[in-house]
Amino acid sequence: MESAVKSIAVLTSGGDAPGMNAAIRAVVRTALSKNIKVKGILRGFAGLLEEEFVELDSKSVSDIIQRGGTILYTARCPEFVKSEVQDQGAEIFKKHGIDGLVVIGGDGSFKGAAAMAKRGVNTVAIPGTIDLDIACTEYSIGFDSAVNTAMETIDKVRDTSTSHERCSIIEVMGRNAGYIALWCGIANGSEEILIPERDHNEERIIKTIIEKRNSGKKHYIIVNAEGIGNSEEMAKRIEEATGMQTRATIIGHAQRGGSPTTIDRVYASIMGAKAVDLLSQGASNRIVAYEKGEFIDYDIEEALAMKKDIDQYMYELSKKLAR
Repeated sequence: MESAVKSIAVLTSGGDAPGMNAAIRAVVRTALSKNIKVKGILRGFAGLLEEEFVELDSKSVSDIIQRGGTILYTARCPEFVKSEVQDQGAEIFKKHGIDGLVVIGGDGSFKGAAAMAKRGVNTVAIPGTIDLDIACTEYSIGFDSAVNTAMETIDKVRDTSTSHERCSIIEVMGRNAGYIALWCGIANGSEEILIPERDHNEERIIKTIIEKRNSGKKHYIIVNAEGIGNSEEMAKRIEEATGMQTRATIIGHAQRGGSPTTIDRVYASIMGAKAVDLLSQGASNRIVAYEKGEFIDYDIEEALAMKKDIDQYMYELSKKLAR
């Protein structure tokens, strides 16, 4: 069947995430298999406004599936929220003869995708964020790699924390979402998990540290989400209150880098291919999602209106396992 689009573009926007290259590769090669031409846009929507287009073929996406980051680079573009700037973007697509667009990024990027769809550019978005904060999907590109990077780092900090009989506060990324912290807290066997979706009581934590130290416990691990933050100040307060040497470790942007895991390579590849399949069928204003073991798609506005919360069972389990 003849494709509904003849020429598409792909861009990555917002924060980078391991697995984005796998998605780009799948977009390009799936499109080429359908005789659809592909261009890459460098630096996201900011690059669109500067008309930073590059031709993409099968060779140009060779040997990238194992690489972290994004070969198309990425940037934030605050001015793209303006209607007149969005009009400019749509005109640029028309000028270059592009009738389809794949946007890989987070919720901010999805708003730009929806704006292009409203202006006649067939658009499909793919969730690419380590934060796992997109409500319509149980998976987003980069989360698995990021949480594994954080887990390995926390294991190493635990080793030195044990040797020095310390309390360690380890801050992980996630913006205003606590998914990386919750997963790492369970995977690393931490004594405390602090996430923005749930209240925490520092006085209770201090009391627990003192009680456990008096009962013979030599070290204490607290996984702290970026949305809580202030790890350095918290460490000082805990040390002063407990007398236990306390150190803060902020893992930071290491979680965004590195070679993607198997899950991020495979799932990102499927999502990239799915996006092109949807475009070739004439679909627009859609987000590719993963739900209950299947890759599906949602209307972008419907997806953006959804709310997401931490799994309460996982959160309660983390408390039981920390006893």
